[in-house]
Amino acid sequence: MNCSVGKFFGLSTAAFKPPKFFNIMGIKAALPKYEIYFYSTVLCLAMFWAANWIFEVSSSNVNRKAFKTSVKPGYFGRKMDTADFEWMMWFSTFREHILFALSGHVLFAKICSMLAPQYRSLVYMVYGLLAVWTSMGWTYVSLMLSHCILLYSISLVKIRWLCFVAGFCTLATFKCEPFVSWQAGFVEGDFELRHILFYRGCGFTIMRCMSFALENCERKDGNYNILELLKYNFYLPFFYFGPIMTFDKFYEQVNKSDLTRKERELWNISLQGLIHLGVIIVVDVLFHFMYILTIPSDIKLLKHLSDWALVGLAYVNLVYDWVKAAVMFGVINTVSRLDHLDPPKPPKCITMLYVFSETHFDRGINEWLCKYVYNYLGGKHENVVEELVATLCTFGVTILWLGPCEVVLFWAFFNCFGLNFELWTIKVFSMEPFASFETAMSEAMSRRIRAIFNTFNFWCIVLYNLMALNSLDFVKLVAKRLLLKGFPITTIIVMFVTYCLIQVIKEQERRQALVDDPDPLPHAPPLNAATATSPPTAAPQAVADPSKEKAE
Repeated sequence: MNCSVGKFFGLSTAAFKPPKFFNIMGIKAALPKYEIYFYSTVLCLAMFWAANWIFEVSSSNVNRKAFKTSVKPGYFGRKMDTADFEWMMWFSTFREHILFALSGHVLFAKICSMLAPQYRSLVYMVYGLLAVWTSMGWTYVSLMLSHCILLYSISLVKIRWLCFVAGFCTLATFKCEPFVSWQAGFVEGDFELRHILFYRGCGFTIMRCMSFALENCERKDGNYNILELLKYNFYLPFFYFGPIMTFDKFYEQVNKSDLTRKERELWNISLQGLIHLGVIIVVDVLFHFMYILTIPSDIKLLKHLSDWALVGLAYVNLVYDWVKAAVMFGVINTVSRLDHLDPPKPPKCITMLYVFSETHFDRGINEWLCKYVYNYLGGKHENVVEELVATLCTFGVTILWLGPCEVVLFWAFFNCFGLNFELWTIKVFSMEPFASFETAMSEAMSRRIRAIFNTFNFWCIVLYNLMALNSLDFVKLVAKRLLLKGFPITTIIVMFVTYCLIQVIKEQERRQALVDDPDPLPHAPPLNAATATSPPTAAPQAVADPSKEKAE
């Protein structure tokens, strides 16, 4: 099985919808301001302390022999961490090529939307086909077209399970030998991006064709035209790097006739582009001072690091992977928003995640899995057995998408277990006597107790996803240092800092909930018949009864 491909696709834990009780219970519970300020102060000091440790380790080992392959000369007279090939490809090595291709798409799309907006989807397809032909050759285009025609033909039968079987079998041919080598022979040229673009284009093409086929099964009157599938698949901004937009959304948005923009929409798109540019510059600067990607590959060096440096390194690696996904999808989404599309949102920040039900790095794959697999099998997500079957099937599809191997299997098992364990825990604590205990306590205390449980959940999420981003050895070392060798001092301190982080996250969620769903104003007491008929000035002043006020 081809396992190395999975890392290039970006791991995606499906963000399934948890039960309503779990999301809403106590979300508006407030804590005293001084307590929130204390948590924020502790969190900032801990982040600064961990970053200082990583900076010192990076500076003192810059000339280490194990760093020579990935730490290379950069700017400011310092060396730069270049271990992430994908980041360097996007924003250094091939940025001119990517910028040229996307700029051409924006230019032709703008001209078409001004002159003949009814044909803009056709122009998107033609430009995408030419761009793929230029970069990968006509034989690769023929391979993609053959897969599109195959899955389109099967979709005409309108049998849902047959579309799934055909799609998964086709996807499997890009994950195992000898089918991979045979199909890779259709790619012309010998350039550095050939390997990545091949797997990216093939994988996303199959997922898009499956979305088209499943939507065609749901259509009551007739079938979609094969031209609609080609327009959907060869939309250049999404072709190689995603994200995946389900066919029903793409079809509706790309064919709408009203191309007027909302007020300040262009300004918001421009601002978003500038923010992404700023983030790219900041990350490049940090790579000159903190070698967060190279250090985890050197196990000998990791064994000599302090507990703070190791724990901070584990956390920063996940944050960086989120930043990379957010920036890469953000750049593509900026282009698609110029085309009057509403693409999937960027992934939720890993810092804001403390439950498995919201953990994901790719909203496009997440929405695809939820719509066609998880929600379809899980129903209302209240039955434990149905939920288990739905999650098993969903993670099975994810394993096939990433490429089956030891790391991906471990990652899928632990995340699937974590997701179901959350549901089981919710079911247990919603029963007696736990429900009565929580009802009896104040909302603030309930929030504090929940945050304690969320603290352990947070580190489970970190460790489970680290094994996919780095290595099993790195995860084992972090877990041993955090739970065994560092116990009890390191364990207690790290968990307390994480508890502060959870409370800061909950405070932000509380404020957002008040904005989205403000509390209703208290209703005025109803007037009885006597007060309604009597004039306002005639009402006598009631004498206050202290015992009655206390009872009320």
